[in-house]
Amino acid sequence: MSLYNFKKIMVVPPAKDFIDIMLSKTQRKTPTVVHKGYKISRIRAFYTRKVKYTQQNFHDRLSQIIQDFPKLDDVHPFYADLMNVLYDKDHYKLALGQLNTARHLVDNVAKDYVRLLKYGDSLYRCKQLKKAALGRMATIMKRQASNLTYLEQVRQHLSRLPTIDPYSRTIIICGFPNVGKSSFINKITRADVEVQPYAFTTKSLYVGHTDYKYLRWQVIDTPGILDHPLEERNVIEMQAITALAHLRACVLYFMDISEQCGHSLEEQVKLFESIKPLFTNKPLILAINKIDILTPDDLPEERRQIITKLQEDKNIPVMLMSTVQETGVMEVKTEACERLLSYRVDQKMRTKKVDNILNRLHVAMPAPRDEKIRAPCIPEQALTRLQQNAAKAERKKKLEKEIEEEMGDDYTLDLKKNYSEIPEEERYDVIPEFWEGRNIADYIDPDIFEKLEELEREEGLRESSGVYTVPDMSMDETLKEIREMAKQIRGKRFELRDEKRLSSRKNKPVIPRHKQPKVRDRSVNKLVETMEGLGVDMSGSENANFTKSVVDLRRGQVAIGSKKLPKQPLLDKESSAVVRKTGQPLKRAPARDSMGIKNVAIRKKAQQMAKRDIAKKVTKMGLKGEADRFIGTKMPKHLYSGKRGTGKTDRR
Repeated sequence: MSLYNFKKIMVVPPAKDFIDIMLSKTQRKTPTVVHKGYKISRIRAFYTRKVKYTQQNFHDRLSQIIQDFPKLDDVHPFYADLMNVLYDKDHYKLALGQLNTARHLVDNVAKDYVRLLKYGDSLYRCKQLKKAALGRMATIMKRQASNLTYLEQVRQHLSRLPTIDPYSRTIIICGFPNVGKSSFINKITRADVEVQPYAFTTKSLYVGHTDYKYLRWQVIDTPGILDHPLEERNVIEMQAITALAHLRACVLYFMDISEQCGHSLEEQVKLFESIKPLFTNKPLILAINKIDILTPDDLPEERRQIITKLQEDKNIPVMLMSTVQETGVMEVKTEACERLLSYRVDQKMRTKKVDNILNRLHVAMPAPRDEKIRAPCIPEQALTRLQQNAAKAERKKKLEKEIEEEMGDDYTLDLKKNYSEIPEEERYDVIPEFWEGRNIADYIDPDIFEKLEELEREEGLRESSGVYTVPDMSMDETLKEIREMAKQIRGKRFELRDEKRLSSRKNKPVIPRHKQPKVRDRSVNKLVETMEGLGVDMSGSENANFTKSVVDLRRGQVAIGSKKLPKQPLLDKESSAVVRKTGQPLKRAPARDSMGIKNVAIRKKAQQMAKRDIAKKVTKMGLKGEADRFIGTKMPKHLYSGKRGTGKTDRR
């Protein structure tokens, strides 16, 4: 029988994703282009490869799923029964069988269409056969949608199951709900099982691990078992019964003597008797819990008789314990481990393998020579050496790791015990905290709370006397008007800011100036109205000239208002002058080809040199001008591509 690691089962995708994965893999891993010159044999091979590759992908993935899931005939009977309880064995086998059938169908479809592709007489026929083959494979997988979904849910649930080794040393805890099973496993192991004061808090198997006699033990906390017939029990209860039936373990049956679990002692004993046949070949201990609430001596006489009757059976020890006060918890654990160890030894002694080993063993038991008692004698030198070694071992300082291994869970790291220079009574004093060279403890005021109460009392007196009452400040008309004006100014400022942000040029395309409509939005009348609106006296400005002067660069004259000044002569061809409003000429910057040149002779020489250089580039180097930066192709494609004919090759 093999042990399974259920967490390694591969994810089962839904039917739609399954098909998408397979087809996309075919598209990625096989050629995708049929060229114009392909022969029909090559076209057939092209599409045959696609069909075979898709079939192989489907086959491999389905085989992986079928092999990953555990076979109920191969696993331990504990896991087989547990899976039957959780998932229904018939449904599980049916789903895997359907996938196996789908795998065979996909293989047959690929085989049929590969045979048909051998007789494809055109590209169109071959393509349609490939399309039909992949479509039929996809249809087969679509019909397995429910099976794939079911198996994915089973996989997720299996991966969440605790890892239980059916062959390891095991302690099983069982009993009615809410009798203290989870509290007990939390005390003896590091398992963190949820504990609540209501029934069915534990809904599945929980596993914890503990150590005893340097051996590893697994402790299984089962959900509560209710007292009704086996066929009426639900899934949670059947998990507990399955674990009890198939695991070779020591069974701890818990009873609640205080009856806080909602069931009387008679009901708990009745359940114990009803499921006792499951414990026939297992060591069994009866643990009576919650003695911190009620002890057996506090029970009435008829109830006490029930406990006494249980204690009469010598094969089943009855032990008292309390998980709250931890009374008797370790005794119960020790007794369970000892009984299981002796039980396992007895079981191994009954096998045939032990007989073969015992036949080869001989234990010598020397017979006494006479009646004289001879006590063991240790020589003086050996005894002295032993004492010296013991003293040396005591002087040797133990490492913290060694102390931790000796003490186990009771170990607590304590570094202050090694402060040898500090007196023992001062080693565990609180070390003062220093901040910026000052001890924080010096600034702690011991009377801070009395001072705070005094301040609060003074504050209450001030509030009651009306120190903090705000006088009524009614605004007069002037203040209201000022505030209203300030509000309007603020609003106008925000509007202007938003308008400027919206009209900024970076957010909209710019229209060229010669394309913009000529709208005259400024005039003398508008300027006068605006200034008068602002409170400026504009009387006497009727003859004032507000018009903008326009400079006509082409004609060399200035227009002021509607008048034009006479045309000014240009100074020379290279540096033309722009006439201002006053009529005075303004010199332009000199031309670029005459900058830095002393006289006319040198300038003519420079112009000739420039013409010669440009002509050299244009004629000899084949450029369009001095600004041409074109680099021709070094290897013309038409000369270096294609097959060479039977002609000459000198031009190549």
